[in-house]
Amino acid sequence: MEYQPVRSKKIYEQVADVLLDSLKKGELKPGDKLDSVEHLAKSFNVGRSAIREALSALRAMGILEMYQGEGTYVKAFDATRFSLPVSVAFLMTRNDLKDLLEVRHILEVGAAESAAHHYTKDDLKPMEDALVAMEEAKGHGELGEQADLDFHVALVQATHNQMLTQLMKSVADIMVQAMRETRKLLHTEEGAERLLKEHRKIFEAVSDRDETRARQAMYEHLANVEQLLAVYLEL
Repeated sequence: MEYQPVRSKKIYEQVADVLLDSLKKGELKPGDKLDSVEHLAKSFNVGRSAIREALSALRAMGILEMYQGEGTYVKAFDATRFSLPVSVAFLMTRNDLKDLLEVRHILEVGAAESAAHHYTKDDLKPMEDALVAMEEAKGHGELGEQADLDFHVALVQATHNQMLTQLMKSVADIMVQAMRETRKLLHTEEGAERLLKEHRKIFEAVSDRDETRARQAMYEHLANVEQLLAVYLEL
């Protein structure tokens, strides 16, 4: 396996991360006005140029909006905009996350059944690779989330339905946040093993071309995810 070198974050990226974390925690809310660039620079103990770059980056991501002579404001999350960076998913409300779970049920339960019917031999390897990555990522949140997502994307691609594949890709970035919340609740080795076991069950059913079992395995996996998030979502 090849690894990408670790890159130190630039100052403006660190500032942006702090602001995103404040949004996630609810310390900053949609409609709030940010402090002036000068005030933020003093608060972060960085130069004003770093603040401007951070705000510009967040604006480009659709998180902030700037009004000449008025200031910078936090934008409301728009659930109709699917193609968003992962960081924007931090702004989802509980209702948005509920909607996402419903979308996943609609897309992925049927996709598992279709993949079991339509997959070719070459389609299995990306799913197997994702399972190996999930195994190796135990205890490493971001790696586990990416491997989890890779598995689900690979499974949908195995349907050979291009429209379904594009629909899946359109919500993929937002799915990462739901996976992140799930893995926070399953931060133990036992929890990570449980998720891995569920994915293996889906893979085995698909590879056996058992459409009914594949559909059921995916349904059970997503139901378990929903159950884990029930307290957070106040279902």
